[in-house]
Amino acid sequence: MVAFPHCKINLGLRIVNKREDGFHNIETCFYPIPWCDVLEVIPSSTFSFNSTGISIPGDKENNLCVKAYNAMKKKFDLPPVAIHLHKVVPMGAGLGGGSSDAAFTLKILNELFSLNLSAQELTLEATKLGSDCSFFLFQSAMMGTGRGDELSPMNISLAGKFGVIIKPEVHVSTAEAYKNIKPGISDISIKEILETSEVKDWKMLLFNDFEASVFGRYPSIKKAKESLYEAGALYASMSGSGSSVFGLFSAPVDLKKRFEGLVYWSGNL
Repeated sequence: MVAFPHCKINLGLRIVNKREDGFHNIETCFYPIPWCDVLEVIPSSTFSFNSTGISIPGDKENNLCVKAYNAMKKKFDLPPVAIHLHKVVPMGAGLGGGSSDAAFTLKILNELFSLNLSAQELTLEATKLGSDCSFFLFQSAMMGTGRGDELSPMNISLAGKFGVIIKPEVHVSTAEAYKNIKPGISDISIKEILETSEVKDWKMLLFNDFEASVFGRYPSIKKAKESLYEAGALYASMSGSGSSVFGLFSAPVDLKKRFEGLVYWSGNL
């Protein structure tokens, strides 16, 4: 069985406060982007995990696809499978690619072995793998609160807009990004901003709290955002804790030459 795990961008990201469990409460809108990995899971006599495309560092046992399978195997005594992941979405980019791969592994296993897990049950399993994993079980914009795992539907669409995503050649550790963050409260929620204003107004209203500290340490990320505005973006922002930045345009643009040598995606939203 083959699936195409998509990535996401964050439309606004506010760090509200630090929790007693060491995590942070956040407020953000997760928006699905049609930039996808390719994931195949098939029954097999022995378990295996292989990947192609972008090289994935680290032990295979730490891959979220493998963790998703092991969790379901323990819960349902699943037979072995062969997992093949063709990695396209860059890692360490704030795009949630690994979380999406994990969520889609859960969905495939649920269907492949007729586990008949409800959406609520799948969401619970996904949340155990990562704070943003459960978002990728859905195909539409979601407001994320709590650790990002408390989801509610958002009445927002970027249909008709054109998106560009750039990943500078730096890796931003999520732990590092949180270490330098200063939580704060705003008078207006991200949800209200998104539902009551136009994209062209977001530049002055919609912010990612990670940018202040990340831009200081990695000027190339700040420069990429500024370049997107110079190219005519209606709105540009860093996604998640970086290092990717995205721009929203009113019409298709080709910025490959401007960002030559960097990881680049563009397409209709």
